[in-house]
This record gives sequence, structure tokens and C-alpha cells, in this order.
Amino acid sequence: MTSDWIFNLYVFALATFVGYQVISRVPPLLHTPLMSGTNAISGISLVASLLAAGSDHFISQVLGFVAVTCASINVVGGFLITDRMLRMFRKKPAPAAKQEKAS
Repeated sequence: MTSDWIFNLYVFALATFVGYQVISRVPPLLHTPLMSGTNAISGISLVASLLAAGSDHFISQVLGFVAVTCASINVVGGFLITDRMLRMFRKKPAPAAKQEKAS
């Protein structure tokens, strides 16, 4: 193993640990609003995973493909949840039957 590979594995393990610690300490009320912000981070991860998938090494290509798949699911799911959250705050038009009774 080369020292670069070991360094990259160390950075990955550290980033995984720190990411888990940060996300697990966010209160449930803030999860949905933070989803739109994390979509930008997932987009950056998607670009980086595309670069890894385009590498010359077979293991990097496989891991890059897995990363592209996971980041794409995360981005799409995040936008769907954010859209659902925003729809909850839209005012619904009053039904016509209730407006006629009020008159």
C-alpha cells in the first residue's frame, strides 16, 4: 500500500466519523430545513465521485460508480423532501362549497 492510499483512507474515515457526529446531534425539527443546504454538499460530492469514476484504476472506478449512485439518490431525495416541506406551507384555496355557506 502506498502512503497516499493510507492517507486517503484516513481522511475518509475521519470525515465519516465527523459527519455522523454532526448529523446525529441535529434536532429533528431542523432536519428538513437543513436538507436544502445539504443538497449543495451532495452536488459537490457528485462531481467528485464522477471524477473518481473516470479514473484509470478499477477500484476507483467501482467506488466512484457507487458514490455517483449514492450521491444522486441523496440529491434527488433531498429535493423531493424539500419540495414536500415547502408544499406544507402553501395556503390551500378554500373549497367553493364552504364559501357559499358562509354567504
